[in-house]
Amino acid sequence: MPTEILMPALSPTMEEGTLAKWLVAEGDSVAAGDLLAEIETDKATMEFEAVDEGVIGKILVPAGTDGVKVNTPIAVLLEDGESAGDISDEAPAPKPAPEAAPADTGGKAAPDGGPAPAAAPPAPTTGDGTRIFASPLARRIAADKGLDLAQITGTGPRGRIVKADVEGASVAPAPKAPTAAPDAPAPAAMPAGPGTDAVMAMYADRAYSELPLDGMRKTIAARLTEAKQTIPHFYLRRDIRIDDLLAFRGQLNKQLEKRGVKLSVNDFIIKACALALQQVPAANAVWAGDRILELKPSDVAVAVAIEGGLFTPVLRDADTKSLSQLSAEMKDLATRARDRKLAPHDYQGGSFAISNLGMFGIDNFDAVINPPHGAILAVGAGVKKPVVNTEGQIEVATVMSVTLSVDHRVIDGALGAELLAAIKDNLENPMAMLA
Repeated sequence: MPTEILMPALSPTMEEGTLAKWLVAEGDSVAAGDLLAEIETDKATMEFEAVDEGVIGKILVPAGTDGVKVNTPIAVLLEDGESAGDISDEAPAPKPAPEAAPADTGGKAAPDGGPAPAAAPPAPTTGDGTRIFASPLARRIAADKGLDLAQITGTGPRGRIVKADVEGASVAPAPKAPTAAPDAPAPAAMPAGPGTDAVMAMYADRAYSELPLDGMRKTIAARLTEAKQTIPHFYLRRDIRIDDLLAFRGQLNKQLEKRGVKLSVNDFIIKACALALQQVPAANAVWAGDRILELKPSDVAVAVAIEGGLFTPVLRDADTKSLSQLSAEMKDLATRARDRKLAPHDYQGGSFAISNLGMFGIDNFDAVINPPHGAILAVGAGVKKPVVNTEGQIEVATVMSVTLSVDHRVIDGALGAELLAAIKDNLENPMAMLA
């Protein structure tokens, strides 16, 4: 029996993606592990492998189609002895790309003279959300007869419910869900600003160009809105003298030059934050809804700007790695981020993040926490300023302003201040970070 190949979930949070490119064609033989397609998510472009062997009988979703929901059939795999004729009743018709809206038949015949085909009902699930595997034809028959697919045992491959199973089943309507008590009226939501039509009307007499939102921009907008609406941010600020750090960095780079290694100020910041999370372990924590998770390793995320958005790849166990290791790993992650080649494990997790805009000349700013992280450090540029030294004399020093954005549900004020003090101490005493 032909088997549907479904749109995969390439990360725990993926709900839809773009089928960027097919790496096989109809009629090609494939084995488990062969590459089938390239799938674009909001974070990366990833390759999708076959899990069974067979022949690609039909491609249902053409290359370049975006907004393809997870678990949507995208192709049909034929087993030994099967042909394309076997999938005429089993495979759903290909869905058009979002740009080409389907024509409204108005109940008239389809262009080939036959009646417009009825769409198969969506893939059913059990009460606990487990997907019930059934052919599109079986789903249509079950819907017409009022059958509950959860009560039917499939005889197809891997327990799939097929046409014969539903035709032979006794007609029994699916159990009705209990009537829920009416909910109390929800409080009025705060206005989110003018809608699309209102904004378009507002600028109707002005010249502009429209930029459609891609998956990354939509995800960034959703997550930042969630972060600012649900996370009680508070902010702690410190000025850090980095003259000793700059001098020490220069010495190390001279020694590392022969190995092709060049340390950046950001490498020292990553190391300082990773060590600070070990020095103040209660601040190495994330918000988990109904509890707080205190992590043992220092997994530090670093914001990387790319065209159209940003990524926050995670350097795991950053406290245990040398500055040269952190530098090499950060360069690799940044390169793959800009090429949209990060895998989900590269950017998921971590308890703490760093956003450095100092290289753009920004003196200071407040960063938005990346949930579920407990904090994020916003780093400004190192600027020459007059300061008063310990002897009460005024001298010129290179000062870097940093702001720690903290989730008050996870870290209280005194704990956040202790964490920021540890970061400052590490950066102002860089040699100690190598001990």
